[in-house]
Amino acid sequence: MEKMVTSSDASKFIYRDESVPPLTPFEVKVGVYNNKGDGPFSPIVVICSAEGEPTAAPIDVKATSLSVSEILVAWKHIKESLGRPQGFEVGYWKDMQQEEAAEKVKTEGNESSILLTGLEGNTLYHLTVRAYNAAGYGPPSTAVHAATKKSPPSQAPGNIMWIQDGSHVSLGWEPVRPLANESDVMGYKVLFRQEGQSNSQVIETQKTSAVVLLPDVGVYIIEVCAVSEGGDGTASPQIRVPSFSGKITLIFESMVIIAMLINSYSLPEKQCSHNYLAIK
Repeated sequence: MEKMVTSSDASKFIYRDESVPPLTPFEVKVGVYNNKGDGPFSPIVVICSAEGEPTAAPIDVKATSLSVSEILVAWKHIKESLGRPQGFEVGYWKDMQQEEAAEKVKTEGNESSILLTGLEGNTLYHLTVRAYNAAGYGPPSTAVHAATKKSPPSQAPGNIMWIQDGSHVSLGWEPVRPLANESDVMGYKVLFRQEGQSNSQVIETQKTSAVVLLPDVGVYIIEVCAVSEGGDGTASPQIRVPSFSGKITLIFESMVIIAMLINSYSLPEKQCSHNYLAIK
C-alpha cells in the first residue's frame, strides 16, 4: 500500500487501521516527490503496530497473612503473544468496603509477588491482581481473601523471679493471658544485653522460664515478652542483673538489685524473710 503526505513540512505520518492486530510488523520506506516526479526512497525499516492491553488475567493468586499489618500476595501470569504486561497492579479493600474504594499498588517488570504493609490488624481484606502496559489494563483476577493477624498481647509478663548462679541466671514469670481481640501466645522471648550496649541477644522458649548465660563481668539488662502470630507483645519492666566472677548464688524477687560484691571479701551467710545471698 502507498499513502501520500501532501505537506512538504511534514516529518511524521500516522496510519490508522482498526483491523490491524497489535504488534503486526510493517516494512516502511519514505520517499519524496514534486511536480517533476518521484525522488529516491529511504532504506526499508520494520515497524510494528502498537501492542494492545493485556488480555489475560493473572492466575493462581494467593494471599497470605504474615502479621498484624502485612499480607503477601503472589500470582502467575499466562504468557500471551499480544498485550505483554509491563507490570501488575494489586487492588485491596476491607470487607466492609466496596471494590471501588480499593487502594492500589503497582509492581514493575516480571515480579510475581508483593508485600502489602501498613494494613489494619484483625481485618479481612479482598484482593485482585491485573496486568498493565502502555496500552492500558488487563482484566482483574478473581478476588482472593486474607485476614491480618490479631494484635499481639498488650499484657507484659509479670512477677519475674530470677536466680543467679555465677554467670547463669534462671528466670521465671507468670504467663501472659491475651484479650479476646489479641493473638494467642505462642511462646516467649528473653532479651538481654550488657549495660551500655544497644544490640540484644534473644532466647526463645515456649515455657514460662529460661536460663540465660551472662559470659562477661558487668551489669546486664533483661526483658521478657510474649510471642504471638501478630508479633511480639509488650515487654516486661527491665531487670538489672550483675554478673560476677567466682562462685556466687543470688535469689531475688522481681526488680530487686544487689550491690556489686568484691570476690576477695568474705562475709558470713545471711538470711532475711524474702531474699538471701550465700558466698562460698
